[in-house]
Amino acid sequence: MLYSKIEGEGKPFVIMHGFLGMSDNWKTLAGQYVEAGFQVHILDLRNHGRSFHSDEWSYEAMVQDVYEYCQENQLTNIDILGHSMGGKVAMLFAATHPEIVDKLIVADIGPKFYKQHHQDILAGLNAVDFSIKPSRTDVEEIVSQYVSDFGTRQFLLKNLYWKEPGQLAFRFNLEAFNNNLDAIGKPLSDGLIFDKPTLFIRGGNSGYIQDADLEDIQSRFPDLKLETIPNAGHWLHAENPKMFFEITSEFLKQ
Repeated sequence: MLYSKIEGEGKPFVIMHGFLGMSDNWKTLAGQYVEAGFQVHILDLRNHGRSFHSDEWSYEAMVQDVYEYCQENQLTNIDILGHSMGGKVAMLFAATHPEIVDKLIVADIGPKFYKQHHQDILAGLNAVDFSIKPSRTDVEEIVSQYVSDFGTRQFLLKNLYWKEPGQLAFRFNLEAFNNNLDAIGKPLSDGLIFDKPTLFIRGGNSGYIQDADLEDIQSRFPDLKLETIPNAGHWLHAENPKMFFEITSEFLKQ
């Protein structure tokens, strides 16, 4: 069973993080959705956060996990939001189980194929040798040699935890990612359609959703609304959480 944080009362609203993220990334926004009247379920997807580790890592497996989570928690008529990798999980889940989903929100990802582009990040993470018991400062110094952007490093290092006294580790399953490098970029299968209300949000400075992608997105999600957050990149919900919340809450209220 997936680890989750459940807060609030009202209509179930399931939120899923992106690659190398975790439920904690959505803590602040989740509190705002609770205040807006939702019962919020922030998930840790398999091989991430506090959820279980598995050699199997694919969108189909993650969708099955979310389905089993909904069954276990008796969730129906849910709204669902996913960012990046979590957005692809959300798309596939909604198209596969439309009887469960009322509204779908996808943050800065499309259903298309994405070329592998996490090599530097993974190289930095793999360069950390936990057997020599590095400190947090040591880990950051190692990762910084591969990942120059401070914000990205801080995002990654949120995954550090004390496995036991004096022994740090990453919460995510790095071995599974190394062995399934192509899984993250795989496209959704042709013919998958979700015809209920759908909101796509993209960052104005992000290249993940291009204008050229909109025809394909519209064909799969015919009841589509597209919004762009200006001057925001791929982590649009963190860069402009105020606008992100305003856009999503307005959509959810309709």
